[in-house]
Amino acid sequence: MSIDHDRLFKELIQTFFEEFIVLFFPTMHEHIDFRHVSFLSEELFTDVVAGEKYRVDLLVETKLKGEDSLIIVHIENQSYVQPSFPERMFIYFSRLFEKYRKHIVPIAVFSYDTIRDERSTFTIQFPFGNVLDFHFFTVELRKQNWRNYIRQDNPIAAALISKMGYTESERVELKKQFLRMLVRMELDEAKQRLLFGFFETYVKLSDEEERRLRSEVNEMETKEKERVLELIISYEQKALEKGREEGMKRLVQTMARKGMSVKDIANVTDLSEEEVERLLE
Repeated sequence: MSIDHDRLFKELIQTFFEEFIVLFFPTMHEHIDFRHVSFLSEELFTDVVAGEKYRVDLLVETKLKGEDSLIIVHIENQSYVQPSFPERMFIYFSRLFEKYRKHIVPIAVFSYDTIRDERSTFTIQFPFGNVLDFHFFTVELRKQNWRNYIRQDNPIAAALISKMGYTESERVELKKQFLRMLVRMELDEAKQRLLFGFFETYVKLSDEEERRLRSEVNEMETKEKERVLELIISYEQKALEKGREEGMKRLVQTMARKGMSVKDIANVTDLSEEEVERLLE
């Protein structure tokens, strides 16, 4: 099953927008007034020449401290290599400025697994001079050393170490440090679930790696060990429950396709008729 990278990143950064800015752009963070933040609806742009449609990932309307005028922060996740990406960022910038007539802060997050030297400019020049020199801010995740982020109580850091520069031999240590960050931050269940789901999407340990993880967690200081194990067990139970529900849903749908009524399915499965109807939605 393919991963909807853009949706995952959008949900993560939309939930933790200020944390994202302070982590990667601390100077920018000093100037933004986070009391005024609203997320704008998605914009769909058509590239007539290429015959493709592009959807802008995330648009945030906010203000600078001490100023009344609004600005727009545009954050674009790029999960694959695209040589023409700087040009696309400029096209987005131009069309967004044309529509909103506000100052725009363009940010690109490069989240693919290869290490490259990405351009952060788009220029148009002639032998007799430049006519355009467009710049955008960048975050190149794979170039980041994940160990530099594990001491920070920042949920964005916890999630995004899963896309930073680690080796295969570091996967168990990576997840252990992620779990330690989660228990240390004491987030509410919804935010914790979002971070856990994001991390697990990109770092799925094998059974052997999970056994090594359990062994290393058992060597932690008692209080921290208990909290980390409690977290692991909680999400293992949720995964089992989700698997059981998905299995029951497939069974109920199969029975319905064979012509069985809701009442008959309820009798066979020991579910209520309301539960059967929910699984058939």
